[in-house]
Amino acid sequence: MMRRFFSFCLEACCLGACLLLPALDARAAELPIRKAGLWEMKMVKTGSVLPEMTMQHCTDETTDKEMSTAVSPMSKEVCSKRDVQKTATGYTSDTECSVVGMTITSHADITGDFNSAYTVKTTSHSEHGPSSVPRDATTTIEAKWLGACKPDQKPGDIVMPGGFKINIKDAEKLKNLLPK
Repeated sequence: MMRRFFSFCLEACCLGACLLLPALDARAAELPIRKAGLWEMKMVKTGSVLPEMTMQHCTDETTDKEMSTAVSPMSKEVCSKRDVQKTATGYTSDTECSVVGMTITSHADITGDFNSAYTVKTTSHSEHGPSSVPRDATTTIEAKWLGACKPDQKPGDIVMPGGFKINIKDAEKLKNLLPK
């Protein structure tokens, strides 16, 4: 159970970070920078042992921009497709990534103003290898701005359920936690 929780937390961090990356294709759109401060992000995933998780992310303009440049090389290593497009109601994102023998294809619809709230609805299809059963999942992230970061928080801090805190600037260290 703890391993599933850790995997869910790692996925949540990666999903949140990947959604804020600039597009790999120069013709594609870039997502706006979120308003500085503390964001509450409620993630609901269908078909999971842990179907709902709420976390808080302290950010500022510099950190959101740094997330793009810090995680982008990792994204380029594992994602063969990353396309973000501006739509009439927000943005769409289509990706195809392979990590530790698992291929994940996803489509996300992103709406909101990135100043007070935004929503990301993602459908994904994953295959874990030739002998595994493919899995389809739907994940919804509802993010809302809460105000200024708490006094003990610094930009990049993500607080998970149970008080587990990690700074997104340590994403390179997270990469080392993935099984080879």
